[in-house]
Amino acid sequence: MLKPRQDLVPNTFEFETTALVKPTGFREYDARWILDKEINLLGIQALGLAVATFVHEQGVQPRIVVGHDFRSYSSTVKHALIIGLMEGGMEVLDVGLALSPMAYFGQFALEAPCVAMVTASHNENGWTGVKMGTNPPVTFGPEEIGRLKEIVLSGAGVPRPGGRIERVENFRERYLQEVVGDIKLTRPLKVVCACGNGTAGAFAPEALRRMGAEVIEMDTELDYTFPKYNPNPEDHAMLMQMAQRVRETGADLALGFDGDGDRCGVVDDTGEEIFADKIGLLLARDLSALHPNATFVVDVKSTGLYKTDEVLAANGATTVYWKTGHSYIKRKTAELGALAGFEKSGHFFLADPIGRGYDDGIVAAAAVLRMLDRNPGKKLSELKRALPDAWTSLTMSPHCDDELKYDVLAKVVAEYEALAAEGGSIVGRKIVEVITVNGARVHLEDGSWVLVRASSNKPELVVVVESMRSEDDMRALFREEVKPRLARHPEVGAYNQEI
Repeated sequence: MLKPRQDLVPNTFEFETTALVKPTGFREYDARWILDKEINLLGIQALGLAVATFVHEQGVQPRIVVGHDFRSYSSTVKHALIIGLMEGGMEVLDVGLALSPMAYFGQFALEAPCVAMVTASHNENGWTGVKMGTNPPVTFGPEEIGRLKEIVLSGAGVPRPGGRIERVENFRERYLQEVVGDIKLTRPLKVVCACGNGTAGAFAPEALRRMGAEVIEMDTELDYTFPKYNPNPEDHAMLMQMAQRVRETGADLALGFDGDGDRCGVVDDTGEEIFADKIGLLLARDLSALHPNATFVVDVKSTGLYKTDEVLAANGATTVYWKTGHSYIKRKTAELGALAGFEKSGHFFLADPIGRGYDDGIVAAAAVLRMLDRNPGKKLSELKRALPDAWTSLTMSPHCDDELKYDVLAKVVAEYEALAAEGGSIVGRKIVEVITVNGARVHLEDGSWVLVRASSNKPELVVVVESMRSEDDMRALFREEVKPRLARHPEVGAYNQEI
């Protein structure tokens, strides 16, 4: 295996004969590149060989489930990856067009310890990537991704004999049977199912119907041009369309799924979005009543209400805040034997006896529907209003180059730590704590907080703020504190969305 280069361009001899792999594509817990600009198909093949080499280094059975999402080039990328995996002596089980959780399910159903799912999730067209793991339900974190990066960039992949491929036919049906299980709703629920024309459109509507819901389909036709917006239920554009459809149809709620189906977004019966951390809190209340003394893991972007919630306390529940990122929360949930993990981006990790511990948007949707089924006299908006008041912002992401974002973040963290050490305040409130497990989460004396961290999969920083006072105060925390602070760093660019 030759060392990949970083300076190749399409439509040249070298591009067709040498691997192109930019090192920035190796993220904290998966790998993502812009195809042909940052990686070529030979680079994808080199990644496959590196995965096989890593698997053999770890002494893991070289048997791997592979699938791909619905984009114009994903099947081609997957085939290049498979060539590399087979070159490295792997037994490949190709489940075809799939959601990421369908590939994760394959690790259990097909008795394969390894997975490589070709997906760019909700990223814009042009992006591709791979989510990987060798120890279900856990996926790779920084240590494993770092070793893969070393193998690829140094050309250290080791070819081995024994590679083979097997097509797994009709695995979609086995997956649908898994996620539906014995769920049969006892109350009528009208559900908007929004898929943003992404892969979930081939799975989610059918699963929800089998559970007994009346399904109103919204952008469920597969269209890899994403003609309306990217399939990302954390983005304002998709949430607003979901809200409008709820108001038009009188639906009980809307459930939105991202491009590879491992995340779920929710809009209530009034057309108001409920961010995933608040849905997680509702689920934690519901599940902790059924499973007393349960542990829940939540990411640092999530509401602070978990720590102060009286219902969770009465049910003996414990909440642990941890690093943002599906691999981090998934791993921590498994490590602690937690009942569930929740991430503000919409990843839900429901463990035994509810799920298998990996993030699955349809399993999360089922948990929401079952919660409503257990509360037949209440609407989702009523369950939400029972929560204490807290105003949490959208997740906002200003551009910052991958090569620069961690240095900028280190400066911002140092600024907040210095401000706290001086007894400083933010928008009239004293800083009481700066949590630095993942960027800087700055807690104020009234329970409000602001968060600045680096995106793990895009050239961006991530900003979230929460006020315990009012929506106007939440906006002030961003506009008067975080935005001007970041603006003092010239490396920080425009935001994808703002409150």
